[in-house]
Amino acid sequence: MLKLFRYLKAYRVQVFLAIFLVFLQTLSELYLPNLMSDIVDKGVVNGDIPYIWKIGGFMLLVAAGGTICSIVASFFTAKSATGFGKTIRSKVFTHVETFSQEEFDKIGTSSLITRTTNDIFQVQQVLTIMLRMMVMAPLMCIGGIIMALSRDVKLSWVFVVSIPILLLVIIFVQSKAIPLFQMMQKKLDNLNRVMRENLTGIRVIRAFSRIDFEKKRFDHANLDVANTAIRVNKIVAVMMPAMMLILNFSTIAIVWFGGIRINDGDMQVGDLMAFIQYAMQIMFSFIMMSVMFIMIPRASVSAVRINEVLEIKTKIVDPEVSSKSDDTFHGVIEFQDVSFRYANAENPVLSNISFKAEPGEVTAIIGGTGSGKSTLLSLIPRFYDVSSGRILIDGIDVKEMNQQELRKKIGYVPQKAVLFTGTIAENIRFGKEDASDEEVEHAARIAQAASFISEMKDGFQSMISQGGTNLSGGQKQRLSIARALVRKPVIYLFDDSFSALDFKTDAALRKALKGETKDATVLIVAQRVSTVMDADQIIVLEEGKIAGIGTHHELLKSCDVYREIVSSQITEEEVG
Repeated sequence: MLKLFRYLKAYRVQVFLAIFLVFLQTLSELYLPNLMSDIVDKGVVNGDIPYIWKIGGFMLLVAAGGTICSIVASFFTAKSATGFGKTIRSKVFTHVETFSQEEFDKIGTSSLITRTTNDIFQVQQVLTIMLRMMVMAPLMCIGGIIMALSRDVKLSWVFVVSIPILLLVIIFVQSKAIPLFQMMQKKLDNLNRVMRENLTGIRVIRAFSRIDFEKKRFDHANLDVANTAIRVNKIVAVMMPAMMLILNFSTIAIVWFGGIRINDGDMQVGDLMAFIQYAMQIMFSFIMMSVMFIMIPRASVSAVRINEVLEIKTKIVDPEVSSKSDDTFHGVIEFQDVSFRYANAENPVLSNISFKAEPGEVTAIIGGTGSGKSTLLSLIPRFYDVSSGRILIDGIDVKEMNQQELRKKIGYVPQKAVLFTGTIAENIRFGKEDASDEEVEHAARIAQAASFISEMKDGFQSMISQGGTNLSGGQKQRLSIARALVRKPVIYLFDDSFSALDFKTDAALRKALKGETKDATVLIVAQRVSTVMDADQIIVLEEGKIAGIGTHHELLKSCDVYREIVSSQITEEEVG
């Protein structure tokens, strides 16, 4: 957790002021019993009313000063803790944005959400407690012991018995609670994952009448978290009654032995009253420390999880000097003996892939499910880096190119259309932030989206709901294509982007794309033969290897895999 505290530097003034004010508040609380003792021993016993008024008024001033310090300290504590939380969230989010797909796959989306929200909140909460208690508890404990000794040394032997017992209780609770805190954060990850899957997959769940099953799955994950939380709370709940019991027995012992000493004339009544106050302050300082000892382990678990994210070094990094400038980017793509294996996978997804895609040409990639088509496409913008071999653009290895500059020249349409909450125009402008209305409308026309947009109430200003749930699959795909078209890239990557379109719209879209992409390099991943038939070259993949490269007619003659795909989709007359 100490590693995270380096982000407190920006709030060091607020932290210093909070600690200083808490210091003053603690001093005022330690001084009050001393004044009360003087009132009893010098004012009440002697019947000196003016003295009582004088010291009583001074006590009110000290108490008011302590209260003001407490309020202002709370303000600075809240300001620094919330600012710290904001900074950490920003750091985590910014760092996660640099991750390659491999790092996302490693940690998991649900875990990243938990770490960015719940874990950071736990650390922020414990910081708030620490800024108040890390000064107050030790100072009150040490100061209370010194002040108690100044009143009566012999009576202070009560602490020799009570304090070790308190420490044993704290150590016991902490040793039992820490493993459960670690377990609970993992169970929260699981609950978050189940919740996310339920919300994003609600249509499928309803379509297959799996609502009851999903309720049971959620209840199981929810109950798992609840049971762990109950176990933790049971252990923690032992501490407060135990500490109060020790405090009460200590008070009884102080009154008992203090009464004897007063009777023997070795102690005054005011001193005994002050001693009891100091004893309570000492005990409560241990209670405050015990609260910290409970909160800190949980926050430490959260801090470790946050640091795990911040310490991950993405494997895909930019070179110190980019080997590509904007004005020399033409878009010639060449795969040279490329192989790729996912982390912890037994077999490579792609093996010995070699081909070349030229500007002004359409290169189509077809193959069975799991043949590696989408993976091949994702290697070009460096969502993953190749395991071996090279991918060249204009003769330069993509690893030697700046990722941002590389991706600026690519129009990528993912297999699963992803839209964001906002207007249709805003979603299309996601491809080019400064696109004019004319450019947005032109991209929509080419993508065959203008027709359904015009039928919507607010046209291009119509709102898209979260995840695009108010649009059909084909509409979402067309908007995704428009988003890629509006940036006028040098390279187009279509990852099975026409699968949700009807044949008429598919044909119209491909026809419109020919004029729009005539000078660009176009790679299309497709399942339909009708989509790839007119491509300048077709790459046939089977189990991650190239089974054939050529035009439609060339592959019909030379590639058995392609013939099988064609015969499964179209008739012999259509083939001819």
